[in-house]
Amino acid sequence: VKFKDDIARIATDETVSALTSKAEFVYEHAFHGFAGSLTKEELKMLREHPGVDFIEKDAVMRISGITEQSGAPWGLGRISHRQKGSTTYRYDDSAGEGTCVYIIDTGIEASHPDFGGRATFLKSFISGQNSDGHGHGTHCAGTIGSKSYGVAKKAKLYGVKVLDNQGSGSYSGIISGMDYVAQDSKTRGCPKGAIASMSLGGGYSASVNQGAAALVNSGVFLAVAAGNDNRDAQNTSPASEPSACTVGATDSNDNRSSFSNYGKVVDIFAPGTGVLSTWIGGSTNTISGTSMATPHIAGLAAYLSAIQGKTSPAALCKLIQDTATKNVLKGVPSGTVN
Repeated sequence: VKFKDDIARIATDETVSALTSKAEFVYEHAFHGFAGSLTKEELKMLREHPGVDFIEKDAVMRISGITEQSGAPWGLGRISHRQKGSTTYRYDDSAGEGTCVYIIDTGIEASHPDFGGRATFLKSFISGQNSDGHGHGTHCAGTIGSKSYGVAKKAKLYGVKVLDNQGSGSYSGIISGMDYVAQDSKTRGCPKGAIASMSLGGGYSASVNQGAAALVNSGVFLAVAAGNDNRDAQNTSPASEPSACTVGATDSNDNRSSFSNYGKVVDIFAPGTGVLSTWIGGSTNTISGTSMATPHIAGLAAYLSAIQGKTSPAALCKLIQDTATKNVLKGVPSGTVN
């Protein structure tokens, strides 16, 4: 209970002494107030008291340590250091805890040991296919949150299959997947926020972009791939949707990846060439693409949300931009973020 700054000390003392239970803590310096257990009647009385500023329920904070993973994939080393070349991943041990990340892709091999039981194959929009028979979705999920290869090692991972086992899917199915996530995210225990990762794309589609915008408007942070055509991403969907956080790719030497799309719709670059992560069959694989860059940013969104608390998708994308290392990438055309 915090009293208003201008209330007389004698009035606060009288209020505290009238309580059934003794105050556990009394605050006299930073502000005037107290902490204690209240009956319903006392809570009502204090809420109506003219000298009370506000009342908050007590909660718990925990220590926040920094953990180092040695021998990490180069992408994890890169996103946690200002200089290239590190193979140590330094991260806060909150590690995305309290967040839910949806991988809208080919599915996820939830039984992969590196997910540690935090992964769920949630829904398939591909008729007759209810597993990741490709590997792409499992690889992306691993970069987001696996034990060995993930950015946010304590996040919950949910696979939504909108791409078939050959890696393709209809716009209508992809839109259905986004719509499903917008609804499902409201039913999950994600106190620190919900994030979605979409490592897919095609030609410009107003309906796909609107589906992406609706997902973002529902409060879900959405990271999307810029595309792998070495061209301006403005004619690619969902990369061209302004409310999504659009991700280009880099290599380990801080070059824009030769395949990565660019342009004013790109919000951020992340490691995308030669990325090691989980694969189907309980194995690993090293592959390249803006598909691999995108889950670095989705994982980073989960990581930051666990530390900072739930915020708007736009604010989270801006936070990622603000904390990024500026003007170190080579081969980035003018008019594209660096």
